[in-house]
Amino acid sequence: MKESRNAVEKSVGRSATWPVMLGTMLTVSASLISHASAESGDADRLLKAMTDYVASQKTISVTYDSDIEVITSHLQKIQFTSSGQVQLSRPDKLRATRTGGYRDVEIVFDGKLVTINDKDAKHFVQIDAEGTADHLIDVLREGHGVVAPGADLLLPHAFDVMTADVIEGDVIGKGVIDGVECDHLAFRNVDTDWQIWIESGARPIPRKYVITSKGVAEAPQYTLRIKEWKTDVPADAFVFKPDPSATKIAESDLSDIDEVPQGTTKPGAH
Repeated sequence: MKESRNAVEKSVGRSATWPVMLGTMLTVSASLISHASAESGDADRLLKAMTDYVASQKTISVTYDSDIEVITSHLQKIQFTSSGQVQLSRPDKLRATRTGGYRDVEIVFDGKLVTINDKDAKHFVQIDAEGTADHLIDVLREGHGVVAPGADLLLPHAFDVMTADVIEGDVIGKGVIDGVECDHLAFRNVDTDWQIWIESGARPIPRKYVITSKGVAEAPQYTLRIKEWKTDVPADAFVFKPDPSATKIAESDLSDIDEVPQGTTKPGAH
């Protein structure tokens, strides 16, 4: 399970592990791939336009659905689905929620203090983390093993992070997500393939992206679908409001908050 998550995480730098719907697998003809390969410069251009547009938004509020696949010790592919919300106010405020069948988790950052709230257990942890939302992602991932869903898509340096290990990028064509026409891009790294659908027109926001872990048996996928995109955030969105019955605990006592339940896979199974 840990190897699956690590492979997914590596695919786009620090993007999404919470943050994932498995699309229908299509066989793309050789002629289409040949045409798309000639458009690799367009793929970079469209991706850069998306990241620049997103970075220009001072406040963002999105809701999402996510799916993550794991491979069991019996080589069975299992998918776990969650929904949530990410709210950002540049440069130093972030709130993210994820609710699934196994965990209901909230992260609140006010520029000085980050709270990790396990709503199921009614426990929360608070950590000093003064700085920007960008810095917070590093603190959570590297120091505490916690990753916000697709957060890198919302931050100013997203293009550099996403393309750091890319060896090939193509414009596949058009797609429709929730009735909205999108540009469909596909990129390749050594260990992963990843795709992104970007809304066409004057508002190039990410609508969906899929990461395929080629280095893991059965090639499990991670998918994020952005449902609602707004640029207004309530003033109190970044104020932590604990349940009256919730208890503050030490970081070392925080239980597992992964969206994949423990015991789904066995070490060395993939």
